[in-house]
Parts: sequence; structure tokens; C-alpha cells
Amino acid sequence: MHLPYRDPFTHAPLWGALRAHTVSGLERHDPDGTHTRVVNGPRGPALVSVVVRPADGYVEAHLTPADPGDVEALTAAVRRWLDLDADPLPIDAALSRHPQLAPLVALRPGLRRLGSVDGFETAVLTVLGQQVSLAAARTFGSRLVHAYGRPVHDGFFAFPEPETLAALSPELLRSTLGLTGARAKTVLALAEAASDGLRLDADTDPAEFRAGLLALPGIGPWTADYLTVRVLADPDAFTPDDLVLKRALRVRTGRQAAELAESWRPWRAYALFHLWTAEAY
Repeated sequence: MHLPYRDPFTHAPLWGALRAHTVSGLERHDPDGTHTRVVNGPRGPALVSVVVRPADGYVEAHLTPADPGDVEALTAAVRRWLDLDADPLPIDAALSRHPQLAPLVALRPGLRRLGSVDGFETAVLTVLGQQVSLAAARTFGSRLVHAYGRPVHDGFFAFPEPETLAALSPELLRSTLGLTGARAKTVLALAEAASDGLRLDADTDPAEFRAGLLALPGIGPWTADYLTVRVLADPDAFTPDDLVLKRALRVRTGRQAAELAESWRPWRAYALFHLWTAEAY
């Protein structure tokens, strides 16, 4: 399938983020830029490969769905994941009015936000990445997928369902993945809450989404804010206490970051990705 987007689209940072966060077994990032991963469709897991064709103005997507009827839902999920419905011109124009952001926008016009194909998956992987390196987070995620995921195609596994993880003991999850006891308990609390109806979908009310996450042990404001950015795709979502953000802004506190970002509304999420990209990708 050809998935069109609005120019400009500086896609290299987005693809760099995909490569940096690739969880073996769930995803693969090839040298030619093709990114392949499992995406859950309404009737089962699908294998999806995406690559940008900038000369033609579209993302080329190859879908292997569990059922042909899932194609429309999978296409919508891919578009949200890669932020392909963004209109970059008004976003870039607004952010370019700010001296700190203007050179970043000029360097990377049409920068997109990295979204999510599954809120529960993104939440668990984020918890696994708390207070560890990105390499360690990928290792934990890969162990989780291989141990409890469902085989799909060509060595890929679907991310475990909440009910699958909720049935585990903290001791088993800790020993299988190599987690701390506290982190294992947070993953299981998240799985139990999702099994019991905690909504982590893209269309969840933001206040409900954040409150539900903060009610869980081991999930603090940074995690809830980060997941709001990634899962809900709110263009104004923001993570004021993010360490990389504060370093980029040369401030010491989340309050200072939030005050600086107030004038970036309603596009704070895009400003955030510009700053993250400049620092990390």
C-alpha cells in the first residue's frame, strides 16, 4: 500500500527513533531503512513493513494481516504510529516564531512525532525502560516478547496480551526478564489493570488516561506524561520533567521547562520531538 503524507517530511529522525527502540522478536530494522514489526489487528496480529519513498511522497507499507478485513484498521494504526496525517506547515510556522526552536525547525522541516500502535505495549515497554539504558530496555522487551508473546511469521512474535502477563507471578517475571522486584510488580499491576478495563487506547480521555496510570504502583508523572505524548498523539502533550528535555533547554526543573514551553502551545509535542532529536537522535 502507498500511504501519502503532506510535505515537508524530514523522516530520518523518526526512522532513527524506530531503529533505536527496536525490540528484537517484535520488530526488525533493516539497513535499507525498512522497519518491520507486529501490529495487532481486530482479528489477530499482522506483520507490517514500512519504508519511506521521499521522491514519490508516500510511505510504502506491506501488510500481512490475520484477516483481509483488518487492512483498514491496520492502515489507520500505521498512519497514527508514523504521524502521517500531520499538516506540517502551520506547525513549523508556529514553532519557527521562537528563537530556540527556529533553527531546529529549519534543519528538520516537517518533523513527525513517534506514536504507538498499541497503548498497552508502549506502556509496558516504557516501564521496562525506567531508570535503565535504552539497550537494557530493548533487552528486557525482547525477553518478554520471546517468553510470553504469540508467534506470528518469520520469527516475529506478537506482544503478550494483558491477561497473559497478569497471570504471572512477580517472581517468575523478575527471574525470566532479569528485572528488579519493584519493576516486575509494576508491569504486573499494569497488566492487571488493563485486563480489568484500564483504557490505554488512542481515543481515551486524557484526564482518565493519566489518572489511571498514576494510580498504579511504580508509575509516576514522567511515565504518564510520556505515554500521553506517545499513545494519545495529543499535539500539545508535554513531559516537563524529562531529563533530556531539561538538558536541551538548560533548565533545572520541570516547572522552568513548563514555563518556557507555554508559548509553544498548541504544538508542544512537536517542539519536544525537535529538542529530543537534537539531543538524542
